[in-house]
Amino acid sequence: MAAIETMNLRAIEIGIVPEQGANRVGLLGLPTWMWVDDVEGSTWGPITRTATSGPWSVTATAEVDRIEWDMGDGTVVTCTTSGTEYQDVYQDADSPDCGHRYEDQGTFAVSATSYWVITWSGIGQSGTIEMDLTQDGQIVMGEAQVLSQ
Repeated sequence: MAAIETMNLRAIEIGIVPEQGANRVGLLGLPTWMWVDDVEGSTWGPITRTATSGPWSVTATAEVDRIEWDMGDGTVVTCTTSGTEYQDVYQDADSPDCGHRYEDQGTFAVSATSYWVITWSGIGQSGTIEMDLTQDGQIVMGEAQVLSQ
């Protein structure tokens, strides 16, 4: 459907603490926070577009219903908000809306699947289309050990 194609819907950019990347390690016992790092129409919605051909037009509105975060440790966390971006002032508090705690150390493949619901109407008809888009990432969790002298 042309109206949906012009939305350029895409998977989110993963916001996560502990951060992804080289030399980044999260500590067991501390919370993991997840959020949408690029909240906008094409990654979260709502976004509305109309396609017209001659006297006919169809209008579609898309928005994310939920994000399922596969944490790579057998846990799937379902979040119905875009999450809260972690800031240092939160220290070791759990995320208020989208978080997880790892129990084992290791490297974990994390994926965030956005489940879109697109409602459309036009030319005397209406309907709903569902679509999902996934972004992959990876985090490392380690254990801190205190050495005494």
